[in-house]
Amino acid sequence: MPAAAHDGALWHPSPNCGARRGGALPDTVVVHYTAMASAEAALARLCDPGAEVSAHYLICERGRLWQLVAEADRAWHAGAGRWGAVDDVNSASIGIELANRGDHPFPEPQMRALEMVLAGVMDRWRIRPERVIAHSDMAPERKRDPGARFDWRRLARAGLSIWPEAARAAQERPDAARLRELAERIGYDARASDAALLSALRLRFRPWGRGPLSAADMGVAAELARRFPVDRGDVSA
Repeated sequence: MPAAAHDGALWHPSPNCGARRGGALPDTVVVHYTAMASAEAALARLCDPGAEVSAHYLICERGRLWQLVAEADRAWHAGAGRWGAVDDVNSASIGIELANRGDHPFPEPQMRALEMVLAGVMDRWRIRPERVIAHSDMAPERKRDPGARFDWRRLARAGLSIWPEAARAAQERPDAARLRELAERIGYDARASDAALLSALRLRFRPWGRGPLSAADMGVAAELARRFPVDRGDVSA
């Protein structure tokens, strides 16, 4: 048990954790929503040994912050999925849960608390902004959190994540094979279906997007792949 939680968090230890496998250190942050009625209900579940789920941090709508797992340890938040070549995302990441049902905006106190936590985590572990991702990014077939109401652009403006520059996102002819290639260069799992990849990209970078694959979707993917490709050592064979 750590002597104190980070960044003013309330230490509320969860038994659902363990050592990171293979000597991994966190180089990624995964942002989630709880999809539960209240932060207190989520806290109880994340600390229930029968649930076998946890996260490093939980932030309620009013900005209250709990730390459930020490950052050096492996929390059980990501589940099956992949980012780049990493298929044990739990061992390579810090998980942050936001109390939100998924159908409403994230309040200002919660976003301010998230920005504080992210800044601390990224500084302590030297995590780059492009490695702050959505749960839906690393598990596009299964997950949609933190969803279309989450303000990724705000985090990018603060240097805590990434966002495409509209002026540089030159539109391309819609091409599903080309989108798959670009998505894999960003970090997405190319084994996901065309529909899942498009949905994940839109949830994160074009939440207003509708209908079939468009030239605007292609342009955003191309611009992100150019500016933020996964490290060569992370690209799956």
